Amino acid sequence: MTVRLEPGDTAPDFTLPTDTGESLSLSSRKGRKVILYAYPNAMTPGCTKQACDFRDSLDSLSAAGYDVVGISPNDPAKLARFRERDGLTFPLVSDEDKAVLTAYGAYGEKKNYGRVVQGVIRSTFVIDEDGKIEQAQYNVRATGHVAKLRRDLGLD
Repeated sequence: MTVRLEPGDTAPDFTLPTDTGESLSLSSRKGRKVILYAYPNAMTPGCTKQACDFRDSLDSLSAAGYDVVGISPNDPAKLARFRERDGLTFPLVSDEDKAVLTAYGAYGEKKNYGRVVQGVIRSTFVIDEDGKIEQAQYNVRATGHVAKLRRDLGLD
């Protein structure tokens, strides 16, 4: 059974390669609020819609003190193509072995067209300045999720 994070839990730290070839650590963001969102596959329609929604909301999220980071099992080269193609302006991290996704409860059994499969569970985590989970949202929809998150955060 997949472990799910709850508000108040310590967010699992990670250091992962990014779309730019650098590494990003959650611990390097201490003192900032972070929205970490997990998505299954770069350059697919749903993941593109969600990424572009985050891109288009980035100014207001940043103004409210939030950094946005996307995480998927795609390799850094594919993430770089995704960033370039869609003009994404926030870091994308690569979790090819899915260890971080698993630690966040964002990888495991899910339903896909009525069948149970192993895969990335589209999820969003709001992490406070001290590295604690403020919100853990699982099985979110690609379309409309960022608008709902903004409402949940009191930004609309």
